Amino acid sequence: MKAENILLPGITGTTFMTIFSQVIGEIAEENFSEPDLLAELYHRLQPGKDKATAKIAGWLGHYAVGTLFSTAYNILWSNKLVKASGKNGVGLGIISGALAIAVWKATFKMHPVPPGIHFKKYYTQLFFAHIVFALFATAAYQ
Repeated sequence: MKAENILLPGITGTTFMTIFSQVIGEIAEENFSEPDLLAELYHRLQPGKDKATAKIAGWLGHYAVGTLFSTAYNILWSNKLVKASGKNGVGLGIISGALAIAVWKATFKMHPVPPGIHFKKYYTQLFFAHIVFALFATAAYQ
């Protein structure tokens, strides 16, 4: 596995996903920014830490998860289990979106002080954000 076949798709997909989430959040007048939500969750668990540390943790965590998704995609692509194509990118995005929703739901449920967001709206946009992620990760891989 070449690092550039994981890092470039992961960074590209995560960047465009984040832009998508921020734009949809602005339209919906909600905070759908994954790095911001991760920072908020971190800061609420570590209230003694400054907000800058939480913000860095949120961004690093978000890109780390993007790299994990990209690693999984790369295993599928490099072993020719799934062709890196737009159609398959949508399929990977659908699977990734469903998985992400399950993980975020569990995270919010277990967190002692989850953020006050409109969860149904967040999960809906999160699903589509992962399709954006997968499409851009696929394009970067190609």
